[in-house]
Amino acid sequence: MNGCPMRGRLWWACLAASVAFASGAPPALAGNPVFPGWYADPEAAIFGSSYWIYPTTSDAYDRQLFFDAFSSPDLVHWTRHPRVLDVHAVTWARRALWAPAIVARDGRYYLFFAANDIQSDRQTGGIGVAVADHPEGPFRDLLGKPLVGAFHHGAQPIDPSVFRDDDGRYYLLYGGWKHANIARLKDDFSGFAPFADGSTFKEITPERYVEGPMMFKRDGRYYLMWSEGGWTGPDYAVAYAIGASPTGPFRRIGTILQQDPAIATGAGHHSLLHTPDGRWYIVYHRRPEGETAANHRVVCIDRLEFDARGRILPVKMTRQGVEAHPLR
Repeated sequence: MNGCPMRGRLWWACLAASVAFASGAPPALAGNPVFPGWYADPEAAIFGSSYWIYPTTSDAYDRQLFFDAFSSPDLVHWTRHPRVLDVHAVTWARRALWAPAIVARDGRYYLFFAANDIQSDRQTGGIGVAVADHPEGPFRDLLGKPLVGAFHHGAQPIDPSVFRDDDGRYYLLYGGWKHANIARLKDDFSGFAPFADGSTFKEITPERYVEGPMMFKRDGRYYLMWSEGGWTGPDYAVAYAIGASPTGPFRRIGTILQQDPAIATGAGHHSLLHTPDGRWYIVYHRRPEGETAANHRVVCIDRLEFDARGRILPVKMTRQGVEAHPLR
């Protein structure tokens, strides 16, 4: 009756939050970071009555060999699911697993990811896809080879993100080295369907783009978001553009998330949560105040809001994080 999942620790956490709301007690706050450990590039999703986050394990490339996942009934209490995908389940991957993206379709879960940090078409690696029957895995390689294993339009095949349009079509966005591409996925995610003009990969790079693209649709318009600046430095930031179609054109509007030296630097590579009751959250990584090591990054959540014109308002980074918000 309380809308909480019948799942042990998750159920008790959700029940406690529900009781607090019913009693009029001050709402619980998640705090930032939302869970301990060095993690980055968080992919956020809602599956049923749980929030999920799939981050990069922030470490040296040769130690980035697996993905953990985290689930929560309310954005405050998080459960870690270790090694939902391990490099040993992907025959062609050997290092540098990062930037996962997750999609649920027909009762299965598809995890897109980058591996090997390839520097040219002569190397094996790029963007892969794995599949599982449950959001906590275990995930296994779907294709036995990269989904995108070469450079197109100058884009390094990293940082995948998947967008589902209102007509049910799925698109893969990706790209490093200051180039962003979009491609239409086949229904089974085994490859790509050509666009009407016969092309497979279209470049949609906006001004000042660096990496980490993602897309969402609101009020009939397509929002393209990305990270700019250097990921190892303090000036990493999130910017966005708006277009009339998934392929743009996209003109940069402005920056909505950037460093606040009093709290954190290197804020970027984000994803979004949009709850059934209309709330928006930005899930991102940042480098805590005083930290300078490249891989000392943590996952945080803050509110995302829009003005009357549909422009994204600047995000204020917080230490307290967001209020508990159980899914019903």
